[in-house]
Amino acid sequence: MHHPKRWNIAPPHPLASDLAWKLRTSPLLAQVLLNRGFSEPAQCHEFLRPTLMLLHDPALLPNLELAADRIAKAIRDKEKIVIYGDYDVDGITATSILWHAITLLGGVVDYYIPHRLEEGYGLNTEAIAQICDQGAKLIVTVDCGVTAIEPARIAAVGGVDLIITDHHETHGDQSRTRAGAETQPELPPCLAIVHPRLPGRQPAYPNPYLCGAGIAFKLAWGIGKSVNGTAKVSDAFREFLLEATALAGLGTIADVVPLVGENRVIAHFGLGGLKASKLLGIRALIESAGLTGHKLDSYDVGFRLGPRLNACGRMGHARLAVEMLTQASAPKAVEIATYLETQNKQRQAIEKNILEQALAQIKQNHFDSDDSRGLVLAMEGWHAGVIGIVASRIVERYHRPTILVALTDGQGQGSGRSIPGFHLTHALEACRDQLDGFGGHEMAAGVRLRADRLGDFRDAFLRYAAGVLTAEQIIPELELEAVAELAQLTVPLVREMERMAPFGNGNRRPLLCCLGVEIAGPPRAVGKGEHLQIMVRQEGRLMKCIAFGYGDRIDDLVAGRKIDLAVEPTINEYNGNVNVELEVKDVRG
Repeated sequence: MHHPKRWNIAPPHPLASDLAWKLRTSPLLAQVLLNRGFSEPAQCHEFLRPTLMLLHDPALLPNLELAADRIAKAIRDKEKIVIYGDYDVDGITATSILWHAITLLGGVVDYYIPHRLEEGYGLNTEAIAQICDQGAKLIVTVDCGVTAIEPARIAAVGGVDLIITDHHETHGDQSRTRAGAETQPELPPCLAIVHPRLPGRQPAYPNPYLCGAGIAFKLAWGIGKSVNGTAKVSDAFREFLLEATALAGLGTIADVVPLVGENRVIAHFGLGGLKASKLLGIRALIESAGLTGHKLDSYDVGFRLGPRLNACGRMGHARLAVEMLTQASAPKAVEIATYLETQNKQRQAIEKNILEQALAQIKQNHFDSDDSRGLVLAMEGWHAGVIGIVASRIVERYHRPTILVALTDGQGQGSGRSIPGFHLTHALEACRDQLDGFGGHEMAAGVRLRADRLGDFRDAFLRYAAGVLTAEQIIPELELEAVAELAQLTVPLVREMERMAPFGNGNRRPLLCCLGVEIAGPPRAVGKGEHLQIMVRQEGRLMKCIAFGYGDRIDDLVAGRKIDLAVEPTINEYNGNVNVELEVKDVRG
């Protein structure tokens, strides 16, 4: 089922041939680099060949040195440190990075991960009280805590120092007082908040998109310096930081933060580090996903490794995933990885079921009418740990901000995903009177509400969406980088484009436009008939295309017909043959 899309084809860039000559590359790659804002040869080289020198100094992060010095003191004095993490991949990897760093430096450390379904996201007062009672002297949060005002007070009353590291939106960040003046958000009372976008902090940190694992990596680096008492870390700790890029890269790619600047460097070295990692847990995870010996890319992290780690928090308790990545022995790591595999299969089955029910609900209630700018779906018995993924699937299909709510005993727990141009937490801020709680960021968020407020919440959310989104914005837009002839799409060119990887949010795979190609023979249905393999011809050049999800158009895409294609060129290696293959993203004509 393919909805029409708006094609936005970038015009030929006047500087492309000049840049191509300076870089000794093809004008097509130069055009793509220019589209993405790289016009200077030096910038292009930095982008195509990232180095660790491009990582920012940890001291630039607000309050990082204060936090690092306090943790270093706790390590020296053998005070008990507890890392309070989150149950997603970013939280799991961030927790693991700090655990390894503190352990390596000789500190006493434990971790606490809340249970997704029983405790929900973020710091909760009972858990903080319990950690204080059990003798912690310092609590360090990762990937959560910036809105946890009450739990922070509990820690203060318990005489325990609290350091918050987070990258989520601060509450009230956007709220304005009636007079129109911006209010300063209320921040939790604690020793230090390490956050790349801390309100009111100047100069701002150069990378506002650092994720939880990225911040933990920077904090670990800062702790290493503080313990060493110099501007550098010890050689052994430097080795550890290089290893830790694997965990930081895993969190960065899985958390779908923009893969630009420093994040791109972390993701790039992280992918290399994952493959070479000596960490028993990472090796067990890669093996369980059947990826041993493969060159790993961002797809493998986003769709194969990430979901396995996430499955633990979604279906059961994420503490096990942290155990696998920290203190587990080799047999224990394999045992946990195998368990994550079964949890992930179970998650996939439940997800398929919820998706079918959600799609039926949209159809029955005509929620997808042209004047509807958002979707709020709810049902008794949905699994609260899985609805976020289903929300993503629905956004892919309907291109509207979507919130799914799992109802249990009169209470609702919801998860939402958004589209470009619609800031989800701002929308929820506008509906806060109908909600018991919410949190998240621009593209993804969670909500809690009473079941009897669901109708009011849906009305308020749809009203807000109708006021913010135009009819055009809910038609997905394809940003096409350039018009390409089939003859230009050679193996060397596509290999050059692969140097722009890792691909993901903020650095997508180059999408090209092939105009007026002819279908050179009947398409072939593949994969249970859902997908099509199509041969196309242009000026005597033949090329194979794979069109995922286009099985229902087999009778319409007939031989001899001329079409326009939006494609991502890829390299197919089979039996020693290396060919360019086109992955079709849309068909016109």
